Amino acid sequence: TTYVPPASLEALLAALPDASLPEKGQIINGLAAEGSPAAHRALRGLLNGLLYVRSSDRRIVAAEAEADPLRTTDVLTGEALDAQPASQFSRITLNNQLRRALRGLVATLDLASEDTAIRLAAVKEMLRSMDEPSAALLRQRLGTETDATVRREMEIALALVDAGSPDAAVRLAAVKTLDGSLHPEVYNRLSALVEPGEDGRPAETDPAVLEAARTALRDIEGSRKFYRTVETLFFGLSLGSVLVLAGIGLAITFGVMGVINMAHGELMMLGAYSVYVVQQLLPDAIGSSLLVAIPVAFLVSGLVGVLIERGVVRFLYGRPLET
Repeated sequence: TTYVPPASLEALLAALPDASLPEKGQIINGLAAEGSPAAHRALRGLLNGLLYVRSSDRRIVAAEAEADPLRTTDVLTGEALDAQPASQFSRITLNNQLRRALRGLVATLDLASEDTAIRLAAVKEMLRSMDEPSAALLRQRLGTETDATVRREMEIALALVDAGSPDAAVRLAAVKTLDGSLHPEVYNRLSALVEPGEDGRPAETDPAVLEAARTALRDIEGSRKFYRTVETLFFGLSLGSVLVLAGIGLAITFGVMGVINMAHGELMMLGAYSVYVVQQLLPDAIGSSLLVAIPVAFLVSGLVGVLIERGVVRFLYGRPLET
């Protein structure tokens, strides 16, 4: 007999854990057609391999990450649930064929979202592994996309596919579209056009396309070099500021006490570790925990500094510098 998937969202989710692989395919199509936020959560969880069924009450949940205990969200209601041991859940699995189909369904839902950030993230995810079905979907959505940033990412993704076209004019237009993009996929695709093959000749045979690809690669290399320079400068200033602070601390302690006291390095580490410990104690509020962690770091470092002064440094006052 032909399997007929349930009609309601609740029934679709309830049938998912025990369904066979062909039945799961039909249930996935039913969830995609239903299109609600709950269905989207279920499909996203399946795609990420993080959709589970809780053994105690057969509730379908999506986990934040593979961990023990699991932090989960009720797929149907969107309610965040308390963390529980992973042994209380069973993963809902798929095969590669269903996962490929699911990737397209999730991308379709994401591209239809009213949230610009979701649409942009969907295009960037598709850009990593572009193929003809993905290109067809993007071409369908390109004409209705209103955000300039999302449209640009769509054009880049389509150009990655068009760079393999048998038409030299299409390849040339694609290379010009890719020019200036810093996506690794773009750099790799252009490199594949200009790098010599086993016969010593580049893969691209058209002189105009080849020259355009080389120009685009030079532009990308120039941009990369600029950003690497900025990054090196930033890290150098960041590390230098730490060394300057350490040097100022040494100068101040010697100027005030007349004793070379190298304890400020340990105090900096104690402060950093205090911030880490406070954040571990407040795992569900990492951002706001800084408001607690920073004062705690100052108090811990200050207390240890007082103990060092009372227990060690005070006995060195008035002694010759070489001590």
